[in-house]
Amino acid sequence: MTPQSDRPDVDQAGAEADHGERLFSYGTLQLPAVQQSTFGRLLHGEADALVGYRRGMVRIEDADVVATSGEAWHPIVEVSGDANDTVAGTVFAISAEELARADAYEVDDYRRVEAALASGRRAWVYVKREA
Repeated sequence: MTPQSDRPDVDQAGAEADHGERLFSYGTLQLPAVQQSTFGRLLHGEADALVGYRRGMVRIEDADVVATSGEAWHPIVEVSGDANDTVAGTVFAISAEELARADAYEVDDYRRVEAALASGRRAWVYVKREA
């Protein structure tokens, strides 16, 4: 899946073209320590929500990810099919390289999809991988 290619050079959050990807986080990618370790910088984002999903928890077995986040249990979302279900989080403007780094951080329990947010924007989000 590829993100939309008709994005302007500057998005609504004021992100420059080299940060043309949007990533929605509802969990550990919002933590400053995880951002520094994964991206080498702190991200700036805006509050938003994922609609039609419900949040649960998953036990993380990867020792490196647990060390980075400081947590053995991480939030995970899955489609609920109910538009009344929302998951609060933050949408970040990141580069394609940073998106690849986020992919490397996330464990196999997650897969990345593009989803609509409550604001009407679309963003990449990590959801529960189907068994």
